Amino acid sequence: MDVSIIIINWNTKDLLIDCIASIYKTTKNLSFEILVVDNGSSDNSVEAVRHLFPNIKVIENSYNHGFAKACNQGLRLINSRYAILLNTDTILCEGTIEKAIEFMDNNATVGICGGQLLNQDGSKQNSIANIPNLATELLNKSLLRKLFPEKYIGKELRIDKPIEVESIIGAFMVVRREAINDVGLMDEAYFFFFEETDWCMMMKKKGWKVIHHPDIKLYHLQGQTAKKVHIAARIEYWRSRYIFFRKHYGTTTLIILKIGLMVKLLFNLTANLLLASATMLSSKKAVEKSSLYYKILCWHLSGRPEGCGLNTGQDQVYR
Repeated sequence: MDVSIIIINWNTKDLLIDCIASIYKTTKNLSFEILVVDNGSSDNSVEAVRHLFPNIKVIENSYNHGFAKACNQGLRLINSRYAILLNTDTILCEGTIEKAIEFMDNNATVGICGGQLLNQDGSKQNSIANIPNLATELLNKSLLRKLFPEKYIGKELRIDKPIEVESIIGAFMVVRREAINDVGLMDEAYFFFFEETDWCMMMKKKGWKVIHHPDIKLYHLQGQTAKKVHIAARIEYWRSRYIFFRKHYGTTTLIILKIGLMVKLLFNLTANLLLASATMLSSKKAVEKSSLYYKILCWHLSGRPEGCGLNTGQDQVYR
């Protein structure tokens, strides 16, 4: 088997079906298997996959395990040279996977490779990520990309050939089996967000290269799962960010991060409350942002509990 394609799903049935269909439509010269790990969906996703694609292996969880743990469930079952982690909100272009595998075959030191993510209109998305640090988390990322484009690489930078990067966006990740065996699986402390960044960082520490390949293209409908539970997802982002800094930078840097983020949070909350109250017809966007910032603040004041509505239950079923 050349490649095992692992797709994590949580209540995105239509996206999942379209994603799988695009794999079969665009991948012709490789042996591959598809594993769908369903995180307790309630929209009949599992039934739809089994009906339309009966040969696909499905791992059916009875609740949401989170992205990292669900990926690991799939990774433990693969028997191929490469694994591809693929979001449900992606549509592959012709030859996407063949180009990726050809590149990996010809570059034995590459542990992870990502492609160029596209919007529906064909315009580029940011597909490269920096390893988070105090600058990326406390300052404006767009400004950093403009001021230091070679360090903080954005979609504006023209890239004509594969380049080594700190990390990639996890919507599409080709991972070498030997690298997985060397580094280990994803850190399941992350429920949702930062798990692929952590994995890329661990790969680089072990000497594996992380590559962005501009000629490997696919469409990405950006964050459809997170949009279903926007506030819970944003809180989970904050929680995962704290986990990352605690793991990689230690207590002092984590404290600086927390203080800086709280100052930003209070400033943004105050500014949006003033904006919402200053207009006769309150700005809908300002009201929504105020609600988000308020709930993130409440989460902090309540002791930063885990869960936040994204995960419930305990059991899993393999079928």
